[in-house]
Amino acid sequence: MTPANKLTPPTLDAIRAAQERIKGIAVRTPLIRLNVENAPAEIYLKMENLQPIGSFKIRPALNAILSASAEATVHGVYTASSGNMAQGVAYSALKLDLKATVLLPSHAPEAKIAALKRQGATIKFLSDEDWWQVLLNHGHPDEKGLFIHPVYDQAVLTGDATIGAEIFEDLPDVDAVIVPFGGGGLSSGIAAAFKHLKQDTKIFAAESDHCAPLTASFDRGAPTDVPCPDTFITGIGTGTVLADMWPIVSEMLDKTVVATMDEIVDTIRLLFERNRIIAEGAGAAPVASALAGRAGGGKIVCVISGGNLDAKYLIDILEGKTPKV
Repeated sequence: MTPANKLTPPTLDAIRAAQERIKGIAVRTPLIRLNVENAPAEIYLKMENLQPIGSFKIRPALNAILSASAEATVHGVYTASSGNMAQGVAYSALKLDLKATVLLPSHAPEAKIAALKRQGATIKFLSDEDWWQVLLNHGHPDEKGLFIHPVYDQAVLTGDATIGAEIFEDLPDVDAVIVPFGGGGLSSGIAAAFKHLKQDTKIFAAESDHCAPLTASFDRGAPTDVPCPDTFITGIGTGTVLADMWPIVSEMLDKTVVATMDEIVDTIRLLFERNRIIAEGAGAAPVASALAGRAGGGKIVCVISGGNLDAKYLIDILEGKTPKV
């Protein structure tokens, strides 16, 4: 299986239509100020951790399902995800009375597995290699129903772009947006919205120094594999940039910013202490780089992409420890 069509930046009309389509199930999340004095910039937080599933992924999942025909979803829907897209598909299917199956890699976080069980999804575990192959092949031959790719899907990209539209509506003079980089759909979608709404806004992709494949790919000018040790951080750091995503990622994003593991841990603690926000590692990475000054000054929005952090990791962090996997 291969993608049916080349992924292209969504039009503004398509983004506006997606905003209307997902309204009522996905939340229009607030934009709030980070409570930190003497920061190098005026830092705002786009609170996607406040979605019903604790992650932005409800937007692309819901838009993809609602954009499909009834015939396409007659056997349900399925996805391959490390957790957040799985929850987006499962929750959306539950609300729309559809069957959902999620294919998880062996390292999926416990908090996300528990949420999937609550949402009634059928859960199937694959080896990391087989799970990655599903993403490369755009589906699994043994599964029926509509496959929703977590990043390479036009409706998914358009659902992601709704975040960019909301940021602009709430802060029209924003100078930069820092977005966690996992597969590239979220960052490319937000960048697409700003190409229509405010072209001079910089879009930075946030990575962690334990695994920064986009930084390596930008340096080389082509998708590049990097070693990625297991850490408590999920949602970013897959070890490579999907070849299918490289054309749009390399076109839409301005540059990467890379935070250290210690900075991300400290930022998770800071977000809890200053704003009473629980952010997973991917969601904290943009704030860590903004606080380090890597995105410059002015008005900077950091996308808190999700808050699905296992309680045991949060406890360690609040006690001043770096979680061990």
